[in-house]
Amino acid sequence: MKIKIYDQHPRAHSLKIRELLIEGNRANIVATAGLIAFGRGEAFDYLLGERTIEPAKCAIKTAAALILTAQQPVISVNGNVAALVPQAIAELTKITKTKVEVNIFYRSTQREKIIKEFLLKAGIKEVLGTEKDYQVKIDEIMSERRIVDARGILIADVVLVPLEDGDRTEALIKMGKKVIAIDLNPLSRTAQKATVTIVDNIIRAMPLLLQQIRQLTNYKQAQIQKIINNYDNRRILRSAIAHINQRLSRLAKDGF
Repeated sequence: MKIKIYDQHPRAHSLKIRELLIEGNRANIVATAGLIAFGRGEAFDYLLGERTIEPAKCAIKTAAALILTAQQPVISVNGNVAALVPQAIAELTKITKTKVEVNIFYRSTQREKIIKEFLLKAGIKEVLGTEKDYQVKIDEIMSERRIVDARGILIADVVLVPLEDGDRTEALIKMGKKVIAIDLNPLSRTAQKATVTIVDNIIRAMPLLLQQIRQLTNYKQAQIQKIINNYDNRRILRSAIAHINQRLSRLAKDGF
């Protein structure tokens, strides 16, 4: 049963996101474990103040620069990502040469096809990752996410991995790829190992990423490269953790 969410509710936005995931779960797009993962991420969003902080904005700008300079950019899409930001993914493919690849932890042929069809209906013209003839395995990964598309992640130089698991991020880095993570937890292995970590809610981060990509298309190549060269992911992660620490200290002192 779908519940009615009133805009006046203080948690209306969060409840709408939850409903998207619940609907996705019923449609077999979102794995049941994906609901748990969302709850964990939402807890970190509370700590951030449920807003895009400055370190995330810096990371988003660098992510946009990486995507624009990449030869073979790919966005890896799992069930949660498909359910939450399908239109943003479609827009990303329209304004860049980014390919879309379905890659899920709880893998089944049926679920892969359901996610693919959902993404195609959202306006994405080509979705990789579901055709057996092109599936290959990355030996460094133990989970089902080791199966990638030979036309996509396998040959990608930049991989955008929203809501990712850490072991695959590590493996992709070892393969020489640049990895852009969107992760609300700055302490996760994914966040710590990625080339660029956007510590933000994907609902907020993806529209901002698209905005930055549009802005950077007017930049000269040297300017875009300078953004990449000046980026320090360790500093960004430290800044995100410091933001949480300072915010909690202020709330403990002054209250809500």
